[in-house]
Amino acid sequence: MSIKIGDTVPNATLAELRTGEQPQMHQVAELVKDKKIVLFAVPGAFTPTCTEKHLPGFLDNVDAFKAKGIDEVWCVAVNDMFVMEAWGRDKNVNGKMRMLADGSAEWAKKLGLTFDLTEKGMGVRSLRFSAYLDNGVVQQLNVDASGALSSSDAQTLLDQI
Repeated sequence: MSIKIGDTVPNATLAELRTGEQPQMHQVAELVKDKKIVLFAVPGAFTPTCTEKHLPGFLDNVDAFKAKGIDEVWCVAVNDMFVMEAWGRDKNVNGKMRMLADGSAEWAKKLGLTFDLTEKGMGVRSLRFSAYLDNGVVQQLNVDASGALSSSDAQTLLDQI
């Protein structure tokens, strides 16, 4: 069963490595407390659609989200924190949004938003989705079918807030 609008997101550990800083382990419950969060999850860092379309759309709209009262924008992927940091550096994220690693798909599994790419050598991955959370409660949720980018793009979520 997957999470839906009105649900509180489950707690899990997400890892973050900001360039030049020490690695940090975060509890989702603490990260979302008293904050309005926009997040998008991708199947994998450096993969074509994620890199060329999904991440740039959110990066280009960080200021527009913040103008609507959003405190933070997150990019979450089933990769390790070193890959997420390198991807953020490669795409010139420069701290505009958080690059959070769900290395073992713990959070994605708890959200019920995974698919299995083991046969392709990629293991369990997060579905592509976007969400708007207010104090950890899902206000909007857009989940794309495997491989697609049709409803979880930045503009769709921006229009929903």
